[in-house]
Amino acid sequence: MTPSATRSRRARAVAALVAAAAAAILFGVAAAGGEDAPAAGTTMVEITAHQSRFTPASVTVPAGATVRFVIHNLDPIDHEFIVGGPEVHRQHEVGREAHHRGELPGEISVPAGATVSTTWTAPSSPGPVTYACHLPEHFAYGMAGVVHLTP
Repeated sequence: MTPSATRSRRARAVAALVAAAAAAILFGVAAAGGEDAPAAGTTMVEITAHQSRFTPASVTVPAGATVRFVIHNLDPIDHEFIVGGPEVHRQHEVGREAHHRGELPGEISVPAGATVSTTWTAPSSPGPVTYACHLPEHFAYGMAGVVHLTP
């Protein structure tokens, strides 16, 4: 086999591997549940984690609403998404579980490059509620946002 034929064959093999890896990643995101439609009556909010910031930095939903947060992590590092009142955030700042698999509503780990979701019921009183990442130094860096609850 000539050297150029060998290079061409290697290039096709590499392209096939890259395509297979991309398909596996896309299938993994869909299988993780990030793309399902929310239940009737559920408000869906999409949040993006990028450069250790949440976008949007604030959202508005009705007080008492069931909210499905879909979080897209575009960063090459892991994050978490925690939504709740001051006591929830105090507990996470001093340490809680290292990983959140959705056992508690409004608390989920967000691996690098992944899309995940969590469903949370907002308090019935209007006012602000914080969402944040409490991995070391992320909250101090400003990785937080606000859910504004309206009457």
